[in-house]
Amino acid sequence: MSDIVQPAQATQAVNEERRRRWRQAAIYAALALVTFVMVFPILWMISVSLKPTTETFSLPPRLLPETFHWDGYAKVLTDPKFRSFLINSYVVGLAVTALSLVIGTLAAFGFSRYRFFGDRVAKLFVITTQMVPTITLLIPYFGVIVFLGLYDTLWGLILTYLTFALPYSIVMMNGYLDTIPKDFDEAATIDGCTPLGVLVRVLLPVALPGIISTAVYTFLLAWNEFLFALALTRSMDMRTVPVGISMMVGEFGLKWDEMMAFSVIGSLPVLILFMLVQRFVVGGLSAGGVKG
Repeated sequence: MSDIVQPAQATQAVNEERRRRWRQAAIYAALALVTFVMVFPILWMISVSLKPTTETFSLPPRLLPETFHWDGYAKVLTDPKFRSFLINSYVVGLAVTALSLVIGTLAAFGFSRYRFFGDRVAKLFVITTQMVPTITLLIPYFGVIVFLGLYDTLWGLILTYLTFALPYSIVMMNGYLDTIPKDFDEAATIDGCTPLGVLVRVLLPVALPGIISTAVYTFLLAWNEFLFALALTRSMDMRTVPVGISMMVGEFGLKWDEMMAFSVIGSLPVLILFMLVQRFVVGGLSAGGVKG
């Protein structure tokens, strides 16, 4: 009897191992397909940036150009107009990131560590602002920015983007600070720290992953935003990278190599930033999204 059971068990084990390998193969195939779908547009953008315009639409299409064509990069890097687009995007992105981190962290500290009248309503209001489609705010924002005299200025863009990024910063930092035990605050208070000292000396070093993930999000928001940058600026000196790329479409055609070269250059800061802080972003998102 045992001689019959052992081969049956062996067959079952072989079948189970075979099914496990098929499942792994299916998972890897799906991951490979998703990776290809996500990476191929980037590879094609780089490919087009290195081709002359006449070769871009050649049939059959080629991922690798016959000869590497660097004129698009040379034009973009030497034209003061394109350098102005990059500088404006850096200024706006860094300013929005810094302001949203400072204001958002202070607000999150108040929500996380103190209870006051209307705190739940205030939290609900902050979260609700994220549900409003930004397109519906274009005309009201335009009127406010013109009224304040900030139309066609970088400060107008900074103020506008700050109102979009600040609710997210508050929610993320509040969720992350809630994961830090209040025993830290009590110990620091006994040692003589003020509430601001507790935040700066104790909580912020512990909350570094949350701060970095919030900073990356706000920088990406300011760097990639197109609609408000187009509506709230007029002169070429105030345009940002997304608007600059769209303006490369001419009435009778466009130079694909220059457009893709500028797109590659505009994508590099975001790519490098994410690669440097990837592990902090993952940790900050997972911790800030769970309470307790």
